[in-house]
Amino acid sequence: MPHTLSQVCETLRRNGISPELVGDPNREIRGVATLEDACDGEIAFLSNPKYEKALQTTRAAAVVVKLDADAPDGMNLIRVSDPYAAITVMIVELYGYRRHRRVPPGPGAFIHPSARVGPNATIHPGATIDEDVVIGADATIYPGCYVGPRTHIGDRVLLFPNVVIYDDTRIGDRVTIHAGSVIGEDGLGYAPVGGKWIKIPQIGTVEIGDDVEIGSNCSIDRATLGRTRIGSGTKFSNLIAIGHGTQIGAHCLFVAQVGLAGSVSVGDHVTMAGQAGIVGHIRIGDNATVGAKAGVTNNVPDGQTVLGQPAIPIRDMRRQVALIGRLPEMNETIRKLEKRIAELESQLGASPRQ
Repeated sequence: MPHTLSQVCETLRRNGISPELVGDPNREIRGVATLEDACDGEIAFLSNPKYEKALQTTRAAAVVVKLDADAPDGMNLIRVSDPYAAITVMIVELYGYRRHRRVPPGPGAFIHPSARVGPNATIHPGATIDEDVVIGADATIYPGCYVGPRTHIGDRVLLFPNVVIYDDTRIGDRVTIHAGSVIGEDGLGYAPVGGKWIKIPQIGTVEIGDDVEIGSNCSIDRATLGRTRIGSGTKFSNLIAIGHGTQIGAHCLFVAQVGLAGSVSVGDHVTMAGQAGIVGHIRIGDNATVGAKAGVTNNVPDGQTVLGQPAIPIRDMRRQVALIGRLPEMNETIRKLEKRIAELESQLGASPRQ
């Protein structure tokens, strides 16, 4: 249903955001779009200054901007301290979250007689629920999923198609796992014996906290002993690999293609950018940030941002990058100095002895 700009502002206030409306409070909003694609009846937002020029040409009915942003005269604006947070609230209000089709129980899914399925859970045809599995209320399990023996799945868990959950895994409430991800497979556990690699039985488990979201084609190894743990509220993008025995804290954010070796300890509120790699048996402190493509080989203290291969504090990496940019100039200076030294040496060699 359409919302007026005044209603949109009221929704923002209910969510702890203080908006300042500039323009027509009765202007109707039917959807959300980018500045480039928005048309009449849609609201857009500007958070990154690099897109500021698009304000001159957008057809959006209104734009969410920062408190101090410049905008053309006559444009409907909602000024807030954080446009990205505000537009997120609007998208939820206008569109809601994806609804999942309910299907009646039928012969298409295999559910072991010893499994316990909570009320209002939906098990789609083609899913397999093994022995002694416990599935909470309102869970949704799509076709192609396999849930291994003795796994516990909490309430309102969502498994998209072809998710595989190995035995003895524990998954909290309101967890979403996207298509193709594998939870609880064996880690890289081998010992050199007699000139060959002998597999170490991986007898540990995986434990995933509440409100975790795991992207598509992620892999989380079970621990050799003990558990691999993903803390509550943590979010993974796609193609994340977590080694066996790794402990990840609460409310972390991992971008695509991040890889952690075994027995890494990650604190709370840690951000890892795309393609970062972490060696085993080190600690990443609370509130740390690991930059894109960083190769982390040593502990990272609380609150530190690191970048590079091997990763170093970002202020040091910036100095290195600045110096690399000056290398052509420095090389030319060295060549001139070498030429001048050669000339001076030649002159000294040609001078008569005193």
